[in-house]
Amino acid sequence: MKFKLNQKNIPLLTTLLVFIIIYVAGAFMYRGFFSPRVFINLFIDNAFVGIIAVGMTFVIISGGIDLSVGSFVAFTGVLSANLLANTSLDPVVVIIICLLSGALFGFSMGSLIHFLELPPFLVTLVGMFLARGLSFVISLDSVPIRDETFLKLSSIAIHLNKGIKIPFIAIIFICTVILGVLLLRYTRFGRNVYAIGGNEKSALLMGLPVGKTKVLIYTLNSTLCALGGLVYSLYTLAGYPLAGTGLELDVIAAVVIGGTLLTGGMGFIEGTLIGILILGLIQTIITFQGNLSTWWTKIFIGVLISLFILLQRYLSTRNLNKNIQK
Repeated sequence: MKFKLNQKNIPLLTTLLVFIIIYVAGAFMYRGFFSPRVFINLFIDNAFVGIIAVGMTFVIISGGIDLSVGSFVAFTGVLSANLLANTSLDPVVVIIICLLSGALFGFSMGSLIHFLELPPFLVTLVGMFLARGLSFVISLDSVPIRDETFLKLSSIAIHLNKGIKIPFIAIIFICTVILGVLLLRYTRFGRNVYAIGGNEKSALLMGLPVGKTKVLIYTLNSTLCALGGLVYSLYTLAGYPLAGTGLELDVIAAVVIGGTLLTGGMGFIEGTLIGILILGLIQTIITFQGNLSTWWTKIFIGVLISLFILLQRYLSTRNLNKNIQK
């Protein structure tokens, strides 16, 4: 029986192979690198980035882009910290306000993109400046979070053997990935996202709700950005208007390394998860090395992105040639 590999899975399998190679290389190079604690730390340190990357995967699969994610993380952090410090609002109400503000922000951008037919790049670029500006309007300085509920949430963890624990923010990250996989793979909304990214005109001819789906995609993405901002606040226990600077590039890099096509129509949440872990592994290796600048992370990421873009280009050209021959 002849085994035939589905070309759609090649980028995902390549991402997994890269992760394994880097992980094994790190284990051979550094003592203690292969420990469960190091692996769990990948989920802890990159939880907020991973949550945002899940939403960005939906956006890029649909053929769009969102440059506002880093700025909105800062806005959510500063907003939540100030509401907790300067008002008597219940922390649950603060969390709901932050999530609703994310949903409203994304709904507004999605509506502009659909109804006015504006390019996602320009709309989200405006959103990036708007969110960052609002962050500085709320506060120019870092605002510490001393609320008891947030302190308790930051200390919640599932305790494993030998003192190893999985904190609350890592649990949120894992749950977000699982929900993202289910939503993208097993719902009509997920199928519509793929259809729009594959060919928007064909999706319209098939009678799919293209406009509604686009608005929902950006609403979902910004809501996850707000959740990521809250997780970042739990991670740092502070809100800072300069937080998340350049974060959108790291998020897009993780999604691309995870095998999602920048042109849309193909991608996996599972790949995005592995992409996030690869970025975390690179940073961990640099930390273990000790004498390397953190800028080497950007260099390695740049090389990986270049390789994956070349792979995507090769697969797209190969599929096009096959279609012509048929």
